Amino acid sequence: MIRFSLVCEHDHDFEAWFRSNDDFDRQKKRGFVQCPACGSHKIGKALMAPAVSTGRKKEKMALAMGQAQREAMAQLKALSEKMRENADYVGDKFAEEARKIHFGETEARGIYGEATADEARSLAEDGVEFMPIPVFPDDRN
Repeated sequence: MIRFSLVCEHDHDFEAWFRSNDDFDRQKKRGFVQCPACGSHKIGKALMAPAVSTGRKKEKMALAMGQAQREAMAQLKALSEKMRENADYVGDKFAEEARKIHFGETEARGIYGEATADEARSLAEDGVEFMPIPVFPDDRN
C-alpha cells in the first residue's frame, strides 16, 4: 500500500492509501477519488517526502495517534466486524456471487469475500453496488 498526499483544486490537503500508483490513476479516472472537505474530483498529488518504514517508526506512529483517531479507528473496526457478521463469506467467488444477486439469479443477501482489481472494475461497469471492507493490521495476525 502507498500513502499519497493529495490536494484538490481548492487547495484542500488530504491523504489516501492506494495499492499502487496505477491504482490511484484508475480510481481518479473513474471519479472514485474526491476531496473529503469539498467533494471535488479534481485531485492531484502533492509533494511529499518518501517514508521508510521500520519497526521503531511503526511503533511511534501508533503511539502518536490522538484520541479522536483511536475512536474513529475503533468505530471503523466495529463497523467492519458488524458487516462481516451480517453477511455470508463467499471467498474468491465474490464477483460471481455479487453478479448473480444483482441480476436476480439468486437470493438477495449480504456477502463478502475477495475480488481482483479487474473483477471489481468489471462489477462497477455492470452497475453492481459493492464497497471494499478495510483490512486492519490486527486482522492479519
